[in-house]
Amino acid sequence: MNSHELIESFGEFARSKNIDRPTMMSILDDVFRTMIRKKFDQDENFDVIINPDNGDLEIWRNREIVDDNSEDIWDHDKITLTDAQKIEPDFEVGESVAEGVKLEDFGRRAVLMARQTLIQRVKDLERDNLYQKYKDQVGEIVTGEVYQVWSREALIMDKDDNELVMPKGEQIPKDRFRKGDTVRAVVHRVEVINGTPKIILSRAAPAFLERLFELEVPEIYDGLIVIKNVVREPGERAKVAVESYDERIDPVGACVGMKGSRIHPVVRELENENIDIINYTDNLELYIARALSPAKVGSMKINQESGRVSVFMKPDQVSLAIGRGGANIKLASRLVGMEIDVFREAIDYEEDISLDEFQDEIEPWVLAELKKIGLDTGRAVLAVKKDDIVRRTELEEEMVDDVYRVIRQEFADDEDLDDSTLEAAKTRARTDATAPDAAADAAADAAATDEEAAVTHTSATETAPEHIPLATEETDENKPTTEEAGASSPAEPAQ
Repeated sequence: MNSHELIESFGEFARSKNIDRPTMMSILDDVFRTMIRKKFDQDENFDVIINPDNGDLEIWRNREIVDDNSEDIWDHDKITLTDAQKIEPDFEVGESVAEGVKLEDFGRRAVLMARQTLIQRVKDLERDNLYQKYKDQVGEIVTGEVYQVWSREALIMDKDDNELVMPKGEQIPKDRFRKGDTVRAVVHRVEVINGTPKIILSRAAPAFLERLFELEVPEIYDGLIVIKNVVREPGERAKVAVESYDERIDPVGACVGMKGSRIHPVVRELENENIDIINYTDNLELYIARALSPAKVGSMKINQESGRVSVFMKPDQVSLAIGRGGANIKLASRLVGMEIDVFREAIDYEEDISLDEFQDEIEPWVLAELKKIGLDTGRAVLAVKKDDIVRRTELEEEMVDDVYRVIRQEFADDEDLDDSTLEAAKTRARTDATAPDAAADAAADAAATDEEAAVTHTSATETAPEHIPLATEETDENKPTTEEAGASSPAEPAQ
Protein backbone atom coordinates (compact mmCIF):
# COMPACT_ATOMS: atom_id res chain seq x y z
CA MET A 1 0.00 0.00 0.00
CA ASN A 2 1.49 3.36 -1.05
CA SER A 3 1.00 6.69 0.71
CA HIS A 4 -1.69 7.83 -1.73
CA GLU A 5 -3.90 4.78 -1.09
CA LEU A 6 -3.36 4.99 2.66
CA ILE A 7 -4.28 8.68 2.96
CA GLU A 8 -7.22 8.39 0.58
CA SER A 9 -8.76 5.35 2.34
CA PHE A 10 -8.33 6.95 5.74
CA GLY A 11 -9.83 10.24 4.57
CA GLU A 12 -12.91 8.45 3.24
CA PHE A 13 -13.29 6.48 6.48
CA ALA A 14 -12.92 9.60 8.63
CA ARG A 15 -15.50 11.51 6.60
CA SER A 16 -18.00 8.66 6.96
CA LYS A 17 -17.63 9.02 10.73
CA ASN A 18 -18.22 12.78 10.56
CA ILE A 19 -14.66 13.62 11.62
CA ASP A 20 -13.83 17.23 10.77
CA ARG A 21 -10.76 18.12 8.69
CA PRO A 22 -8.59 19.64 11.50
CA THR A 23 -9.12 16.57 13.66
CA MET A 24 -8.34 14.26 10.76
CA MET A 25 -5.11 16.19 9.99
CA SER A 26 -4.09 15.99 13.64
CA ILE A 27 -4.63 12.21 13.73
CA LEU A 28 -2.64 11.67 10.52
CA ASP A 29 0.26 13.82 11.71
CA ASP A 30 0.36 12.06 15.07
CA VAL A 31 0.34 8.57 13.53
CA PHE A 32 3.12 9.33 11.03
CA ARG A 33 5.27 10.97 13.67
CA THR A 34 4.85 7.84 15.77
CA MET A 35 6.22 5.82 12.83
CA ILE A 36 9.16 8.23 12.54
CA ARG A 37 10.01 7.93 16.25
CA LYS A 38 10.02 4.14 16.01
CA LYS A 39 12.47 4.20 13.11
CA PHE A 40 14.66 7.23 13.94
CA ASP A 41 14.14 7.45 17.76
CA GLN A 42 12.97 11.08 17.48
CA ASP A 43 10.98 13.35 15.13
CA GLU A 44 12.14 16.86 16.03
CA ASN A 45 13.90 17.52 12.72
CA PHE A 46 11.19 16.00 10.51
CA ASP A 47 8.48 17.84 8.58
CA VAL A 48 5.25 15.99 7.72
CA ILE A 49 3.15 17.51 4.95
CA ILE A 50 -0.29 15.94 4.32
CA ASN A 51 -3.07 16.76 1.87
CA PRO A 52 -5.98 14.39 2.65
CA ASP A 53 -8.07 15.75 -0.26
CA ASN A 54 -5.83 14.24 -2.94
CA GLY A 55 -3.94 11.72 -0.80
CA ASP A 56 -0.51 13.44 -0.93
CA LEU A 57 2.05 12.74 1.82
CA GLU A 58 5.57 14.22 2.11
CA ILE A 59 8.06 13.53 4.91
CA TRP A 60 11.27 15.60 4.99
CA ARG A 61 14.31 15.01 7.23
CA ASN A 62 16.26 18.21 7.96
CA ARG A 63 19.97 17.99 8.96
CA GLU A 64 23.02 20.28 9.14
CA ILE A 65 26.21 19.38 7.21
CA VAL A 66 29.35 18.95 9.36
CA ASP A 67 32.96 17.91 8.56
CA ASP A 68 33.66 14.19 8.42
CA ASN A 69 36.03 14.53 11.41
CA SER A 70 33.63 16.57 13.56
CA GLU A 71 32.55 15.31 16.97
CA ASP A 72 28.89 16.09 16.15
CA ILE A 73 28.47 13.56 13.38
CA TRP A 74 26.43 11.29 15.66
CA ASP A 75 23.82 13.91 16.48
CA HIS A 76 20.38 13.22 15.04
CA ASP A 77 20.26 16.59 13.27
CA LYS A 78 23.81 16.38 11.74
CA ILE A 79 25.08 14.74 8.54
CA THR A 80 28.66 14.33 7.33
CA LEU A 81 29.85 16.19 4.23
CA THR A 82 30.48 12.89 2.44
CA ASP A 83 26.92 11.65 3.02
CA ALA A 84 25.47 15.01 2.06
CA GLN A 85 27.37 15.11 -1.25
CA LYS A 86 25.83 11.71 -2.11
CA ILE A 87 22.50 13.51 -2.08
CA GLU A 88 23.75 16.64 -3.87
CA PRO A 89 27.42 17.08 -4.97
CA ASP A 90 27.36 20.86 -4.46
CA PHE A 91 26.71 20.75 -0.69
CA GLU A 92 29.29 22.31 1.65
CA VAL A 93 29.89 22.29 5.41
CA GLY A 94 27.37 24.44 7.34
CA GLU A 95 24.52 24.10 4.88
CA SER A 96 21.20 22.36 5.61
CA VAL A 97 20.00 19.24 3.85
CA ALA A 98 16.31 18.35 3.43
CA GLU A 99 16.12 14.67 2.56
CA GLY A 100 12.79 13.14 1.48
CA VAL A 101 11.63 9.96 3.25
CA LYS A 102 9.22 7.68 1.42
CA LEU A 103 6.51 5.70 3.18
CA GLU A 104 7.90 2.52 1.70
CA ASP A 105 11.15 3.12 3.59
CA PHE A 106 9.37 2.30 6.84
CA GLY A 107 8.53 -1.20 5.67
CA ARG A 108 5.28 -2.94 4.76
CA ARG A 109 4.58 -4.03 8.33
CA ALA A 110 4.89 -0.48 9.68
CA VAL A 111 2.54 0.83 6.98
CA LEU A 112 -0.15 -1.77 7.79
CA MET A 113 0.20 -1.00 11.48
CA ALA A 114 -0.19 2.71 10.70
CA ARG A 115 -3.41 1.98 8.83
CA GLN A 116 -4.81 0.00 11.77
CA THR A 117 -3.74 2.76 14.15
CA LEU A 118 -5.53 5.38 12.06
CA ILE A 119 -8.78 3.39 12.06
CA GLN A 120 -8.54 2.70 15.79
CA ARG A 121 -7.90 6.37 16.56
CA VAL A 122 -11.02 7.34 14.64
CA LYS A 123 -13.10 4.75 16.48
CA ASP A 124 -11.74 5.96 19.83
CA LEU A 125 -12.56 9.51 18.85
CA GLU A 126 -16.05 8.48 17.77
CA ARG A 127 -16.68 6.73 21.11
CA ASP A 128 -15.40 9.74 23.04
CA ASN A 129 -17.64 12.08 21.04
CA LEU A 130 -20.63 9.79 21.64
CA TYR A 131 -19.95 9.74 25.39
CA GLN A 132 -19.55 13.52 25.61
CA LYS A 133 -22.65 14.11 23.50
CA TYR A 134 -25.03 12.01 25.59
CA LYS A 135 -23.38 12.79 28.92
CA ASP A 136 -24.56 16.36 28.44
CA GLN A 137 -28.06 15.15 27.47
CA VAL A 138 -28.83 13.05 30.57
CA GLY A 139 -32.41 13.86 31.57
CA GLU A 140 -33.34 15.11 28.09
CA ILE A 141 -35.73 13.53 25.58
CA VAL A 142 -34.31 11.94 22.42
CA THR A 143 -36.09 10.36 19.47
CA GLY A 144 -34.90 7.21 17.76
CA GLU A 145 -35.96 4.27 15.63
CA VAL A 146 -36.38 0.77 16.98
CA TYR A 147 -33.75 -1.41 15.29
CA GLN A 148 -34.13 -4.66 17.20
CA VAL A 149 -36.18 -5.95 20.14
CA TRP A 150 -34.95 -8.63 22.53
CA SER A 151 -36.51 -10.14 25.64
CA ARG A 152 -34.45 -8.00 28.01
CA GLU A 153 -33.90 -4.80 26.05
CA ALA A 154 -34.57 -2.90 22.85
CA LEU A 155 -31.91 -1.45 20.54
CA ILE A 156 -32.65 2.10 19.38
CA MET A 157 -30.77 3.94 16.62
CA ASP A 158 -30.59 7.73 16.71
CA LYS A 159 -30.41 10.00 13.65
CA ASP A 160 -26.59 9.55 13.49
CA ASP A 161 -26.92 5.74 13.65
CA ASN A 162 -25.58 5.59 17.21
CA GLU A 163 -26.75 2.58 19.21
CA LEU A 164 -28.89 3.34 22.26
CA VAL A 165 -30.30 0.72 24.63
CA MET A 166 -33.62 0.63 26.52
CA PRO A 167 -33.72 -2.21 29.10
CA LYS A 168 -37.02 -3.93 29.83
CA GLY A 169 -37.13 -2.40 33.31
CA GLU A 170 -36.96 1.11 31.81
CA GLN A 171 -39.90 0.50 29.47
CA ILE A 172 -43.55 1.10 30.27
CA PRO A 173 -45.13 -2.35 30.85
CA LYS A 174 -47.69 -1.66 28.11
CA ASP A 175 -45.01 -0.77 25.52
CA ARG A 176 -44.95 -3.10 22.50
CA PHE A 177 -42.14 -2.13 20.14
CA ARG A 178 -41.64 -3.37 16.59
CA LYS A 179 -38.72 -2.81 14.27
CA GLY A 180 -39.02 0.53 12.53
CA ASP A 181 -41.17 2.18 15.20
CA THR A 182 -40.28 5.73 16.20
CA VAL A 183 -39.92 6.03 19.96
CA ARG A 184 -39.31 8.88 22.39
CA ALA A 185 -37.45 8.37 25.65
CA VAL A 186 -35.28 10.23 28.10
CA VAL A 187 -31.51 9.69 28.41
CA HIS A 188 -31.39 7.94 31.78
CA ARG A 189 -27.65 7.42 32.24
CA VAL A 190 -24.40 6.90 30.32
CA GLU A 191 -22.06 4.07 31.27
CA VAL A 192 -18.60 3.11 29.99
CA ILE A 193 -18.08 -0.64 29.68
CA ASN A 194 -14.63 -1.83 28.54
CA GLY A 195 -13.95 1.57 27.03
CA THR A 196 -17.23 1.60 25.08
CA PRO A 197 -19.99 4.02 26.08
CA LYS A 198 -23.43 2.52 26.67
CA ILE A 199 -26.38 4.92 26.44
CA ILE A 200 -29.34 3.83 28.59
CA LEU A 201 -32.75 5.24 27.66
CA SER A 202 -35.86 5.19 29.85
CA ARG A 203 -39.59 5.73 29.45
CA ALA A 204 -40.33 4.71 33.05
CA ALA A 205 -38.24 7.40 34.78
CA PRO A 206 -40.02 10.38 36.40
CA ALA A 207 -37.79 12.67 34.30
CA PHE A 208 -39.56 11.43 31.14
CA LEU A 209 -42.94 12.61 32.44
CA GLU A 210 -41.38 15.91 33.53
CA ARG A 211 -39.88 16.55 30.08
CA LEU A 212 -43.20 15.72 28.40
CA PHE A 213 -44.93 18.35 30.52
CA GLU A 214 -42.27 20.88 29.51
CA LEU A 215 -43.05 20.17 25.86
CA GLU A 216 -46.81 20.49 26.29
CA VAL A 217 -47.07 23.30 28.88
CA PRO A 218 -45.37 26.57 27.84
CA GLU A 219 -45.62 27.96 31.38
CA ILE A 220 -43.41 25.12 32.65
CA TYR A 221 -40.89 25.61 29.84
CA ASP A 222 -40.76 29.37 30.60
CA GLY A 223 -40.32 28.79 34.33
CA LEU A 224 -43.62 30.36 35.43
CA ILE A 225 -44.74 26.96 36.76
CA VAL A 226 -42.27 24.65 38.50
CA ILE A 227 -42.60 20.89 38.85
CA LYS A 228 -41.68 20.27 42.49
CA ASN A 229 -41.84 16.48 42.42
CA VAL A 230 -42.89 13.58 40.19
CA VAL A 231 -43.58 10.00 41.28
CA ARG A 232 -44.76 7.20 39.02
CA GLU A 233 -45.92 3.65 38.78
CA PRO A 234 -45.14 3.39 35.03
CA GLY A 235 -48.19 2.70 32.91
CA GLU A 236 -50.54 2.76 35.92
CA ARG A 237 -50.54 6.02 37.88
CA ALA A 238 -48.48 9.13 38.49
CA LYS A 239 -48.64 12.12 40.81
CA VAL A 240 -47.15 15.49 39.88
CA ALA A 241 -46.77 18.35 42.36
CA VAL A 242 -46.65 21.76 40.66
CA GLU A 243 -46.27 25.32 41.94
CA SER A 244 -46.86 28.65 40.20
CA TYR A 245 -44.57 31.66 40.63
CA ASP A 246 -47.27 33.87 39.14
CA GLU A 247 -50.35 34.22 41.34
CA ARG A 248 -52.46 34.88 38.26
CA ILE A 249 -51.74 31.39 36.90
CA ASP A 250 -53.49 28.30 38.23
CA PRO A 251 -50.76 25.63 37.95
CA VAL A 252 -53.16 22.67 37.92
CA GLY A 253 -55.46 24.20 35.32
CA ALA A 254 -52.52 25.25 33.16
CA CYS A 255 -51.16 21.70 33.12
CA VAL A 256 -54.54 20.17 32.30
CA GLY A 257 -55.41 22.70 29.59
CA MET A 258 -58.75 23.51 28.03
CA LYS A 259 -60.79 20.28 28.01
CA GLY A 260 -57.58 18.37 28.76
CA SER A 261 -55.84 19.54 25.58
CA ARG A 262 -52.42 19.68 27.25
CA ILE A 263 -52.51 16.60 29.41
CA HIS A 264 -54.09 14.25 26.85
CA PRO A 265 -50.93 14.04 24.65
CA VAL A 266 -48.88 13.21 27.76
CA VAL A 267 -51.33 10.48 28.79
CA ARG A 268 -51.30 8.95 25.29
CA GLU A 269 -47.49 8.92 25.21
CA LEU A 270 -47.48 7.11 28.57
CA GLU A 271 -49.90 4.40 27.41
CA ASN A 272 -52.95 5.89 29.23
CA GLU A 273 -51.20 6.33 32.56
CA ASN A 274 -53.49 8.05 35.10
CA ILE A 275 -51.98 11.39 36.16
CA ASP A 276 -52.95 13.30 39.32
CA ILE A 277 -51.78 16.93 39.23
CA ILE A 278 -51.47 18.41 42.72
CA ASN A 279 -50.99 22.02 43.78
CA TYR A 280 -47.82 22.09 45.90
CA THR A 281 -47.88 23.83 49.29
CA ASP A 282 -45.48 24.25 52.22
CA ASN A 283 -48.33 23.30 54.57
CA LEU A 284 -47.43 19.65 55.17
CA GLU A 285 -50.90 18.59 56.35
CA LEU A 286 -52.57 20.16 53.34
CA TYR A 287 -49.92 18.71 51.03
CA ILE A 288 -50.53 15.20 52.40
CA ALA A 289 -54.30 15.64 52.04
CA ARG A 290 -53.87 16.67 48.41
CA ALA A 291 -51.43 13.82 47.77
CA LEU A 292 -54.08 11.28 48.87
CA SER A 293 -56.57 12.65 46.33
CA PRO A 294 -59.23 11.64 45.35
CA ALA A 295 -59.80 10.41 48.93
CA LYS A 296 -60.90 12.98 51.52
CA VAL A 297 -58.92 13.10 54.77
CA GLY A 298 -60.63 13.56 58.14
CA SER A 299 -57.64 14.19 60.40
CA MET A 300 -53.98 13.21 60.70
CA LYS A 301 -51.09 12.95 63.13
CA ILE A 302 -47.58 13.70 61.85
CA ASN A 303 -44.46 12.32 63.52
CA GLN A 304 -41.52 14.23 62.05
CA GLU A 305 -38.92 12.18 63.95
CA SER A 306 -40.05 8.81 62.62
CA GLY A 307 -41.17 10.21 59.27
CA ARG A 308 -44.61 8.61 59.54
CA VAL A 309 -48.10 10.06 59.17
CA SER A 310 -51.27 8.53 60.62
CA VAL A 311 -54.26 9.56 58.51
CA PHE A 312 -57.83 9.01 59.73
CA MET A 313 -60.73 9.04 57.32
CA LYS A 314 -64.25 7.75 56.87
CA PRO A 315 -64.57 4.08 55.92
CA ASP A 316 -65.92 4.85 52.46
CA GLN A 317 -62.76 6.85 51.67
CA VAL A 318 -60.22 4.21 52.71
CA SER A 319 -60.33 2.21 49.49
CA LEU A 320 -59.89 5.42 47.47
CA ALA A 321 -56.87 6.38 49.55
CA ILE A 322 -55.26 2.98 49.10
CA GLY A 323 -56.03 2.63 45.40
CA ARG A 324 -55.75 -0.41 43.18
CA GLY A 325 -53.01 -2.63 44.52
CA GLY A 326 -52.03 0.08 47.01
CA ALA A 327 -50.72 2.31 44.22
CA ASN A 328 -52.34 5.55 45.41
CA ILE A 329 -50.98 5.43 48.96
CA LYS A 330 -47.52 4.33 47.77
CA LEU A 331 -47.27 7.26 45.38
CA ALA A 332 -48.58 9.68 48.00
CA SER A 333 -45.94 8.49 50.47
CA ARG A 334 -43.17 8.95 47.91
CA LEU A 335 -44.53 12.35 46.88
CA VAL A 336 -44.46 13.83 50.39
CA GLY A 337 -41.37 11.88 51.49
CA MET A 338 -43.07 10.28 54.51
CA GLU A 339 -44.63 6.90 55.27
CA ILE A 340 -48.42 7.22 55.35
CA ASP A 341 -50.61 4.89 57.42
CA VAL A 342 -54.38 5.01 56.79
CA PHE A 343 -56.85 4.28 59.58
CA ARG A 344 -60.62 4.27 59.71
CA GLU A 345 -62.14 6.80 62.04
CA ALA A 346 -63.37 5.18 65.25
CA ILE A 347 -67.04 4.09 65.16
CA ASP A 348 -68.97 2.75 68.15
CA TYR A 349 -69.19 -0.92 67.19
CA GLU A 350 -69.74 -4.06 69.11
CA GLU A 351 -66.88 -6.54 69.17
CA ASP A 352 -65.31 -7.25 65.78
CA ILE A 353 -62.80 -9.83 64.51
CA SER A 354 -59.74 -9.11 62.39
CA LEU A 355 -59.49 -11.00 59.09
CA ASP A 356 -56.09 -12.32 60.20
CA GLU A 357 -57.97 -14.51 62.68
CA PHE A 358 -59.49 -16.45 59.76
CA GLN A 359 -56.18 -17.61 58.25
CA ASP A 360 -56.82 -21.22 59.19
CA GLU A 361 -60.10 -21.34 57.25
CA ILE A 362 -59.64 -18.77 54.47
CA GLU A 363 -56.70 -18.86 52.08
CA PRO A 364 -54.14 -16.01 52.55
CA TRP A 365 -54.51 -14.73 48.98
CA VAL A 366 -58.27 -14.34 49.50
CA LEU A 367 -57.64 -12.31 52.65
CA ALA A 368 -55.12 -10.19 50.76
CA GLU A 369 -57.71 -9.42 48.05
CA LEU A 370 -60.19 -8.26 50.70
CA LYS A 371 -57.61 -6.07 52.40
CA LYS A 372 -56.74 -4.40 49.10
CA ILE A 373 -60.21 -2.82 49.02
CA GLY A 374 -60.06 -1.75 52.67
CA LEU A 375 -61.89 -4.71 54.26
CA ASP A 376 -59.81 -5.93 57.19
CA THR A 377 -62.39 -7.14 59.73
CA GLY A 378 -65.20 -9.67 59.72
CA ARG A 379 -68.01 -7.14 60.07
CA ALA A 380 -66.44 -5.01 57.32
CA VAL A 381 -66.77 -7.93 54.89
CA LEU A 382 -70.31 -8.81 55.92
CA ALA A 383 -71.43 -5.19 55.57
CA VAL A 384 -70.54 -5.12 51.84
CA LYS A 385 -72.70 -6.71 49.15
CA LYS A 386 -71.40 -9.76 47.36
CA ASP A 387 -71.66 -8.11 43.94
CA ASP A 388 -69.48 -5.23 45.09
CA ILE A 389 -66.78 -7.55 46.39
CA VAL A 390 -66.79 -9.58 43.13
CA ARG A 391 -66.56 -6.40 41.05
CA ARG A 392 -63.71 -4.86 43.04
CA THR A 393 -61.57 -7.98 43.59
CA GLU A 394 -60.37 -11.05 41.71
CA LEU A 395 -62.70 -13.30 43.73
CA GLU A 396 -65.52 -15.34 42.22
CA GLU A 397 -69.07 -15.50 43.65
CA GLU A 398 -68.60 -19.02 45.04
CA MET A 399 -65.46 -17.91 46.89
CA VAL A 400 -67.24 -14.87 48.37
CA ASP A 401 -70.10 -17.12 49.53
CA ASP A 402 -67.57 -19.35 51.32
CA VAL A 403 -66.03 -16.28 52.99
CA TYR A 404 -69.46 -15.11 54.17
CA ARG A 405 -70.20 -18.56 55.52
CA VAL A 406 -66.95 -18.81 57.51
CA ILE A 407 -67.30 -15.32 58.99
CA ARG A 408 -70.99 -15.76 59.83
CA GLN A 409 -70.17 -19.03 61.57
CA GLU A 410 -67.51 -17.31 63.68
CA PHE A 411 -69.89 -14.57 64.78
CA ALA A 412 -72.69 -17.13 65.37
CA ASP A 413 -70.62 -18.59 68.17
CA ASP A 414 -70.97 -15.31 70.09
CA GLU A 415 -74.29 -13.84 68.93
CA ASP A 416 -77.26 -14.39 66.66
CA LEU A 417 -76.03 -12.44 63.61
CA ASP A 418 -78.90 -12.35 61.15
CA ASP A 419 -79.69 -10.03 58.23
CA SER A 420 -81.58 -7.58 60.43
CA THR A 421 -78.55 -7.30 62.75
CA LEU A 422 -76.24 -6.60 59.81
CA GLU A 423 -78.64 -4.00 58.40
CA ALA A 424 -78.78 -2.31 61.78
CA ALA A 425 -74.97 -2.22 61.90
CA LYS A 426 -74.87 -0.62 58.46
CA THR A 427 -77.46 2.00 59.40
CA ARG A 428 -75.70 2.79 62.68
CA ALA A 429 -72.32 3.17 60.90
CA ARG A 430 -73.84 5.78 58.58
CA THR A 431 -75.37 7.82 61.37
CA ASP A 432 -73.22 7.42 64.48
CA ALA A 433 -70.70 10.05 65.59
CA THR A 434 -67.01 9.24 65.25
CA ALA A 435 -65.74 10.67 68.57
CA PRO A 436 -66.72 9.86 72.19
CA ASP A 437 -67.75 13.33 73.36
CA ALA A 438 -69.45 16.34 71.79
CA ALA A 439 -66.48 18.70 72.28
CA ALA A 440 -64.14 16.38 70.42
CA ASP A 441 -66.75 16.00 67.68
CA ALA A 442 -67.02 19.75 67.22
CA ALA A 443 -63.24 20.17 67.05
CA ALA A 444 -62.90 17.35 64.53
CA ASP A 445 -65.68 18.79 62.37
CA ALA A 446 -64.06 22.25 62.43
CA ALA A 447 -60.69 20.80 61.43
CA ALA A 448 -62.28 18.81 58.63
CA THR A 449 -64.11 21.92 57.40
CA ASP A 450 -60.89 23.96 57.37
CA GLU A 451 -59.08 21.18 55.55
CA GLU A 452 -61.77 20.85 52.90
CA ALA A 453 -61.87 24.62 52.43
CA ALA A 454 -58.08 24.69 51.98
CA VAL A 455 -58.12 22.04 49.24
CA THR A 456 -61.25 23.26 47.45
CA HIS A 457 -59.33 24.93 44.64
CA THR A 458 -57.10 21.96 43.92
CA SER A 459 -59.87 19.39 44.20
CA ALA A 460 -62.15 21.35 41.90
CA THR A 461 -59.41 21.66 39.32
CA GLU A 462 -58.30 18.08 39.52
CA THR A 463 -61.82 16.72 39.19
CA ALA A 464 -62.99 19.04 36.44
CA PRO A 465 -65.08 17.24 33.79
CA GLU A 466 -62.24 17.15 31.32
CA HIS A 467 -59.82 15.66 33.84
CA ILE A 468 -62.00 12.98 35.41
CA PRO A 469 -61.05 10.21 32.94
CA LEU A 470 -57.36 10.89 33.67
CA ALA A 471 -57.07 11.33 37.41
CA THR A 472 -59.87 9.07 38.63
CA GLU A 473 -60.15 6.43 35.96
CA GLU A 474 -59.99 3.58 38.49
CA THR A 475 -62.63 4.94 40.86
CA ASP A 476 -65.30 2.76 39.25
CA GLU A 477 -63.50 -0.19 40.71
CA ASN A 478 -62.52 1.41 43.98
CA LYS A 479 -65.75 3.36 44.65
CA PRO A 480 -67.08 2.11 48.00
CA THR A 481 -70.70 1.27 48.52
CA THR A 482 -72.85 2.92 51.16
CA GLU A 483 -72.95 -0.34 53.10
CA GLU A 484 -69.17 -0.31 53.36
CA ALA A 485 -69.43 2.71 55.66
CA GLY A 486 -70.48 0.43 58.49
CA ALA A 487 -67.61 -1.99 58.04
CA SER A 488 -64.79 -0.71 60.22
CA SER A 489 -63.78 -1.16 63.80
CA PRO A 490 -62.33 1.49 66.11
CA ALA A 491 -58.86 2.64 64.98
CA GLU A 492 -58.20 -0.52 63.00
CA PRO A 493 -55.48 0.00 60.33
CA ALA A 494 -56.60 -0.29 56.74
CA GLN A 495 -53.50 -2.03 55.53
